[in-house]
Amino acid sequence: MFHRIGHFVVKRAWWVIIGWLVAAVAIIATAPALTAQTDESAFLPEHYESIQASKVQERAFPANFTPAAMVLFERTDGGKLDAGDQAAMDKVVKGLTDQHVKLVETILPVSDQSTSKDGRYALSMVGMEKNSAHKPEAADSAKELRDEAKKLAEGSNLKVQLGGQAAQNLDQKDSSELANMLIGVGTIVIILLTLGVIFRSPIIALLPVLSIFVFSMVANGLIADASKAFGLKADSSVSAILIIVLFGVGTDYFLFLMFRYRERLRAGDDRKTAVVNAVGRVGEAIASAAGAVIVAFSVLLLSSLGMFQALGPSLAIAVLVTALASVTLVPAILSLIPEKVLFWPSKAWQKDPANARFAALGRTVERRPLLVTLVSGALLVALSFAAFGYKGTFDLASGSMPKTKESMVVQDTLMTAFSAGAADPSHVYVESKNGAKLDPAALNGYVGELGKVPGVAQVVPQPHLNTDGTVADITVMLKDAPATNQAIDTIDGLRKVAHGSAPQGSEAKVGGITSVYKDINTAMARDYSLVFPVAALLIMLILALLLRSVVAPWYLMGAVGLGFGATVGATSLVFQKMQGEAGLMFMLPMFIYLFVVAIGTDYNILMIARLREEAAEGHSPRKAAGLAMRHGGPTVAAAGSILALTFATMLLAGNSLFSQIGFSVAFGIAVSAFVMAMFFTPALTALLGRAAWWPGHGSLPGHPEAAPAVTDTREPAGRH
Repeated sequence: MFHRIGHFVVKRAWWVIIGWLVAAVAIIATAPALTAQTDESAFLPEHYESIQASKVQERAFPANFTPAAMVLFERTDGGKLDAGDQAAMDKVVKGLTDQHVKLVETILPVSDQSTSKDGRYALSMVGMEKNSAHKPEAADSAKELRDEAKKLAEGSNLKVQLGGQAAQNLDQKDSSELANMLIGVGTIVIILLTLGVIFRSPIIALLPVLSIFVFSMVANGLIADASKAFGLKADSSVSAILIIVLFGVGTDYFLFLMFRYRERLRAGDDRKTAVVNAVGRVGEAIASAAGAVIVAFSVLLLSSLGMFQALGPSLAIAVLVTALASVTLVPAILSLIPEKVLFWPSKAWQKDPANARFAALGRTVERRPLLVTLVSGALLVALSFAAFGYKGTFDLASGSMPKTKESMVVQDTLMTAFSAGAADPSHVYVESKNGAKLDPAALNGYVGELGKVPGVAQVVPQPHLNTDGTVADITVMLKDAPATNQAIDTIDGLRKVAHGSAPQGSEAKVGGITSVYKDINTAMARDYSLVFPVAALLIMLILALLLRSVVAPWYLMGAVGLGFGATVGATSLVFQKMQGEAGLMFMLPMFIYLFVVAIGTDYNILMIARLREEAAEGHSPRKAAGLAMRHGGPTVAAAGSILALTFATMLLAGNSLFSQIGFSVAFGIAVSAFVMAMFFTPALTALLGRAAWWPGHGSLPGHPEAAPAVTDTREPAGRH
């Protein structure tokens, strides 16, 4: 099949290239803009209690004031606020009100209730149109508020800062744009430098970057179309991850093809025949690798969380487009460029090198497969034990931008100057089941019970009733900051008491951002128990079809599982033990699954496919493993290095979320390439011998059921 694709592409190379260019322009011109979702609650389905509580709030208290932003005042000298400062604060509030900033409905004046106990800080709450705080336009409103507030405070003793959700959206947007730029530039520089060193050719270094630029437009346009058509909710990290996936995976597949193309040229093929044979030989590995990744990403549609439901299909589309381009667009370009031009100024492509390093490693695997299996496996197992120390954290705002951003400074100040839980209190909504009015006396006793829950700092004594008295809103302030694990644990006890002690004839729902985090935690646990096993089974099916074996997929997926555990363990050690962070971002294991399990499988597939190819040519299992290392090792090493380094560029973003993703995925890819694919998998396969290919081992030479060997005219003998 892939030989036929190769022949078609080579014969109609110009038409293939023009087709891709036309598709890129047409799709990007008609695609809608891809917008990010920042409201965590929007990622949860409606059957979770936090979402049900928000529905009660919207229905019973439509006019409730929920601040979308907060203006924080303090003196420039750090002293207590005085009467003159109060006049200056009133001037700022009035000036902002008179400005009529878009979306802003209310700006409350500073009062004694909004001043810290030590008198050094004061707050003015800003209310925006209902459900607008998470919209992209709210960031523009926050920028205007921030700039205007600072202007109005000029000449006074006040320092003015803007925090709250709208301000966080603004700072996240700025941080994401900077991160995307740094990641994009860093990724391209790494690809250019690495390919330049490997092939010593500027054209080869530029070729994947230029071709990826073309098909990335196709991928981004299709992702935007799919997001609009199916209402997928993407979070702010999607665009940065897409950059890395497109360039990282695209370069991987380019290397798979390029190394085999160069090998065919050295074997004596002319340029066009070499392209056809390269596509024919490595196309199945690219398709299988892409299929495994697409399946792993697509299974995220089973997730409870909207962020992963959007991310999975988006990345699946990106990988599908990348794979299609890798067996059509890239070969078409290669077939048009003369070899001497393509590889200029290097002449090393003309002769088959000894590959001394990889040949030596191959001989080690060939001679001592048991030792190699035990050493590489022990390393993976040892790191996997550290994964038991993993702890999740839910502070998405501070995790997705530097601590120095203004909204983060305001958030930290609120937690020290005011109550830690006061920054975003929880709410218990009590609703009458039969439409009768709630009993005030029963509510007073109920408030007392809620106040006894461990972890609760204060319950506002007077519940807020709706107009007909059938629903009560009870504000509960927790002792700990809303996004901490301690606060999330408190929600368990609060819900138990809220449900069990609700006044007769009523039912209670616990809402607020901490309740949302609690439900996200529950949803993640459910997703891990469903998404991981389904993805593993589907990837194993793809491996079984590629390798014609029901044995190899089991130990290949076992190796991938060890790689996952080792990556989580190493990341926990670095960030929790060495850097002293409270925990890792709660979605990190899912990102590790996405890239280490899914993309890391590519290298296993490439190596094991090459190993089977060598076995099919009549080599013994150990010899086949050694030859697979010699010929496939350079490809895996180069591809793994580039992909690991591209993910490592996320460390440049300067925030905790991207740093954790960048380190963990870079480490996981390195483990997948340099431990699993190059040592553990070939050595274990050599130990198992022909049993690894059961029941397809009947097609291998030397087996009693094997058909007589037929010389493949496309692969001249003696190439080893």
